[in-house]
Amino acid sequence: MDKKNYDLAVELRHELHAHPELSNQEVWTKQHLIDFLKEHTKLEIVDRGRWFYAVYRAKNAKENIAFRADFDALPIDENLDIPYNSKIKGVSHKCGHDGHAAALAGLALEVDQKGADKNVFFLFQHAEEIGAGAKEAAVFIKENNIDEIFAFHNMNVGPFKSVNVKDGTVNCASKGMVIHMEGAPSHASEPERGKNPSFAIAKIIDSIPDLINDKKNKGLVLCTVVQVDIGERAFGVSAGRGDLLLTIRALYENELMALQKNLEDIAKDQAGKYGLKVSFEYYDEFPETANYKESSDKIRKVAKEKGFELIELKEAFRGSDDFGHFLKETKGAYCYLGNGEDYSDVHTFEYDFRDELIEVAVDLFVGIIEL
Repeated sequence: MDKKNYDLAVELRHELHAHPELSNQEVWTKQHLIDFLKEHTKLEIVDRGRWFYAVYRAKNAKENIAFRADFDALPIDENLDIPYNSKIKGVSHKCGHDGHAAALAGLALEVDQKGADKNVFFLFQHAEEIGAGAKEAAVFIKENNIDEIFAFHNMNVGPFKSVNVKDGTVNCASKGMVIHMEGAPSHASEPERGKNPSFAIAKIIDSIPDLINDKKNKGLVLCTVVQVDIGERAFGVSAGRGDLLLTIRALYENELMALQKNLEDIAKDQAGKYGLKVSFEYYDEFPETANYKESSDKIRKVAKEKGFELIELKEAFRGSDDFGHFLKETKGAYCYLGNGEDYSDVHTFEYDFRDELIEVAVDLFVGIIEL
């Protein structure tokens, strides 16, 4: 990667870091990225509202290849003593999306200056953290006849600057599930005169270990109790309403849906037994991210040619990424660049994106474009 381009990308990363914005609120971030590309490249910019993309068009190109970066931040306070720390109270880039976006902008600089024999699309996506951005932006694939799409995420897996890859599912599918039960309150001395959802919710929770038993599922299946909210803090009142909040997760989407249906069926059964009304809500829905082997093989080939340490992931990450929506529309792959095994985890106070990974990502993706 050209030294001047690297310095520009690092400066951009620090600017993004200082101005973090939550999912679906990335107004300044999106515009700043657009302004950067307009100032430093001649690329075509297509603004799609909450997301956008830039395009390098080659003469007589026979292939459309895309690279995606997310740019939203997290509701976590910044407490690092760094020159570019967050200026927004309670919000910070603790997942490295500032680095992902800066790396993609750096890739755009390189391609704009050095050219390519393919049409290259640079997709900047919003709202990854809540699973909404890629679902909205997935129309990009068909609208532009994208043949293949790639993305990376930084992670404290493998040695620093390593390239970590896997065929098939690399990130689990997941969603937030709310089971709402409505009964009727009564005086605490006469609970039989009301309809208390506590016992029904307890039965649902008690059923979870059996539902996620690994002997009954092909892959990993998890159900995490996030919150139990029943009644009010009033010792004279028997509860009349309750919410059970769960995060359900699975290696395969079909098993996630089976878990969801089983939970719904149990909830309906218990609601019937106790005379309750039951309803369901879903949040932060992520598909599984399943790599195509031919695309993963391109990452492997380039990593070896560039001298990066290549690590074969033995299993998928339990965490989710909405990049899987793009892989439902076309082939592609998602890899991890190593922060170092002892580096701070993403989503923690101590974390900050490691700038050196910008050059690794750019060199890796340039190599893929040149194949």
